[in-house]
Amino acid sequence: MDLNSYAELAVRLVNSAGTGGRDGDLLANLDGLRALVADRQHLNHGVTRNDLQALRALRAELGAFFASCAAGDGEDAADRLNALLIQHPVHPQLSGHDGQPWHVHYTDSGSVADKYAAGAAMGLAVRLTDLGIERFGSCQAPGCTGVYIDTGAGKTRRYCSELCMNRANLSALCAARRGSAASLT
Repeated sequence: MDLNSYAELAVRLVNSAGTGGRDGDLLANLDGLRALVADRQHLNHGVTRNDLQALRALRAELGAFFASCAAGDGEDAADRLNALLIQHPVHPQLSGHDGQPWHVHYTDSGSVADKYAAGAAMGLAVRLTDLGIERFGSCQAPGCTGVYIDTGAGKTRRYCSELCMNRANLSALCAARRGSAASLT
C-alpha cells in the first residue's frame, strides 16, 4: 500500500485549481477531471458531472485542512480531517486490477468522487500521524495557493512545485542584484 500516493491525491486535488505555475482549473470540465485521474486506473472510469461538483467541494475542504496545518492549528486540522473521514468512510479492500499485483484500496465502491475522497482523507490521516502537522504547508511563492507535504529529510520544503521554487529563487536573485547595483551608485 503506497500511502504517499493516497495523500498525494489530496495535494493534487487542491493544486488542480491552477497553482504551481500551471494555468487553468482542471475541475472546469469533465476533460480536466479525466486528466486529473488519468494515472489512477481505479478512478478514471465513468467520471460524471456529479463527481466534478463533489470534487470541487472536496477541494475546498482539503484546502481549508492545509490552511489549518500551515497556520499550525492542529486541532482544527484534525477536526477537518476527522469530518472528512466520517463523511467518506474507508472500506479497505484487496485489489488486483490492470495486471498489477495485489494491493490495498481504501474503497472500491461508490462514485469516483467517493473513492477519491476516501483515499485522500485516509492518506492524509496516515501521513499526518507519521510526519506531523509541520510537514503540511502552503506554497510560499507570491501569488501561489498551492499546497505540499514535505516528506524530505531536511524539513525545508516551502514551495508546491519546482517551478514555484525556481521562480522565487530567480526573483530573490534579481532583487539582490538590483540592490547591489543601487548601492554602487
